[in-house]
Amino acid sequence: MSEVFVNKVAESGIITLDLENFYPKDPVDIFDLKEYLFMGLILKEKDFRASLQNVDWSIYANKNVGIICSTDAIIPVWAYMLVATYLQPVAKFVSTGNKEQIIEQILQQKINSLSIEDYIDKRVVIKGCGDIAIPETAYTAITFKLRPVVKSIMYGEPCSTVPVYKKKNN
Repeated sequence: MSEVFVNKVAESGIITLDLENFYPKDPVDIFDLKEYLFMGLILKEKDFRASLQNVDWSIYANKNVGIICSTDAIIPVWAYMLVATYLQPVAKFVSTGNKEQIIEQILQQKINSLSIEDYIDKRVVIKGCGDIAIPETAYTAITFKLRPVVKSIMYGEPCSTVPVYKKKNN
């Protein structure tokens, strides 16, 4: 007589949400304003505008791009805006920040666009310990997004979780 194994996790109705699925698949490139400054420190508007016209913007096609200035120069806000106008037609995503900040912004954007209908009154496990290091900001954002609608939020794996939130019955 064979023994029947019951998958209690599968029968529990727990939804596992893996934030690695939100992680950007396209590379993140950095556009450093320093390269377009006089002596790497001073923004001369006419020269800056002229040098941007000579950039091969196609190298940023379908990439996520962070705009930074790696020197201690005073950069006017419009300079970041001007670079963004050149990147917008070719890049997938553009913002200010280093690689880690761009990844956090993309994760936040994807979490914000998540439809919560599938999670209403559900028990949700936010998967941890994956192959990709997910920033803490993403875990905070998904908790903030789901808490108003879920029955419970847990962290870890369905077979071994840490309770984070449980809706109280009124």
